[in-house]
Amino acid sequence: MVAPSVLSNDEPKGTPMATTKKKSYSGFSKAEQDAMKEHAKDLKSTQDPAVAQAEKIAGMADADRVIAERLNELILEAAPELSPKLWYGMPGWALNGKLICFFQDAAKFKYRYATLGFSDKAQLDDGDMWPTSYALTQLTPALEKQIVALVKKAIG
Repeated sequence: MVAPSVLSNDEPKGTPMATTKKKSYSGFSKAEQDAMKEHAKDLKSTQDPAVAQAEKIAGMADADRVIAERLNELILEAAPELSPKLWYGMPGWALNGKLICFFQDAAKFKYRYATLGFSDKAQLDDGDMWPTSYALTQLTPALEKQIVALVKKAIG
């Protein structure tokens, strides 16, 4: 006796075939989905971007808030042509509306450190490979000098 084929073409059309349940997967974590929702909200907001950014920073955990407040001062002093904005719910700084850099607090994606990141619009290219984000646990005078130099380089 020949075993019938599981994928037989002899079954009448409309006959349901055995299927397995597919698991739904969007490809994004809950935190990433929340960040995208925040970004959509940021884009629709009519609030002054500097005020929205200050409110976001004020809501951070103490250690990250201190870093974010100081970064905001440093970045705007080093590059007054940059303007504050929110980017995916994170404080960011833009040149002519294009994001140059941003601060991601540790709680954003449950990381053990905060991050200063640079977008692809930042002019930090150096050979075939260069960093686009930096982990920050505290700001020292030496690190502040490095950040100022990076921001200046990033805007050209």
